[in-house]
Amino acid sequence: MKGFLVLEDGTVFEGEAFGARKEILGEVVFATGMTGYQESLTDPSYCGQILAASYPLIGNYGVNDIDFQSTKVQVWGYVVKETCGSPSHRDSRTTIHQLLLENGIPGISGIDTRSLIRRLRNFGTMKGGISTADPERLLERIRGMRHPEESNLVANVSTRKIVRLDRGKPKTVALFDCGLKSSIIEELGQRFNVIQLPFDTPEKTVRALEPDGIFISNGPGNPAHHEMMASTVATLGKLKEDFPMMGICLGHQLLSLMFGSKTYKLKFGHRGINQPVKFEGKVYITSQNHGFAVDPVSAEEAGLEITVTNLNDGTVEGMRHRELPIFSVQFHPEAHPGPQDTGFLFDRFRKMLEGT
Repeated sequence: MKGFLVLEDGTVFEGEAFGARKEILGEVVFATGMTGYQESLTDPSYCGQILAASYPLIGNYGVNDIDFQSTKVQVWGYVVKETCGSPSHRDSRTTIHQLLLENGIPGISGIDTRSLIRRLRNFGTMKGGISTADPERLLERIRGMRHPEESNLVANVSTRKIVRLDRGKPKTVALFDCGLKSSIIEELGQRFNVIQLPFDTPEKTVRALEPDGIFISNGPGNPAHHEMMASTVATLGKLKEDFPMMGICLGHQLLSLMFGSKTYKLKFGHRGINQPVKFEGKVYITSQNHGFAVDPVSAEEAGLEITVTNLNDGTVEGMRHRELPIFSVQFHPEAHPGPQDTGFLFDRFRKMLEGT
């Protein structure tokens, strides 16, 4: 069936619909990974977004039961050059088309993704939509829609109850779930007992659980959304003097806001598994998925030391407080997908809690 991807500037891409036959609106973004499409599709940080893949063939190794980063597909729509209907891999159980169909997510293939990504790089991410209906009517809906970031997207993907994961470890971490990837729980579970918390868990509840440290996960949306500032950021501010803390991606931004720094929206964000950063005199290739960044001037004024920078555009990729045992990184040391070169940061957090 014929399908259309329409951008808010009026650009129309015609292709073939796959996945669910459904019209969807969202923010159109792109990712540059050659592999890891299943992990990206199920990453809650993509909530509210229509994801375009830069790699031209998607689905060639199918879909397995191992690489899910959450219980369902989290993107709102998927855009590819070509889908593979006959995947080849020993662990594959289904196709990319079937995965999207089972999750009610529409996709479109057969479009010039290079042209699309060049437009997004030149003009920035845009509102857009996928449909099998009239593209002119779809354009009217897109131009009249609220941007997904105006909503608190974290509330859509955070756990709704406290979940205890007792691994028999000597230390326990309270994990603020802002839309976390399962690989983060796996990394933490190798080192700590983990208490998974809703994003808006109040201070008194956290203290009553008596954790040894606090971890803040990745997640979607604008970190400075008023609901996030009034809940997670405010709660962390009340706890910062008493607990070591570590944050990843959105967690990095929330910790920075807690200290009084500012965040801003990037033109087209960092999404992929090949982002170079400089940390302690070495270069690491990192996995990233974010559309906002921390303002470096306001971070330093807030008493934060910038520890990691992006070598492509110089943006802030990591920070630590000059006095308190608190640090964070913008990239994903747990990877999945992507290189796992910075997994040692979880060990640093463990040593911080142990006082070594």
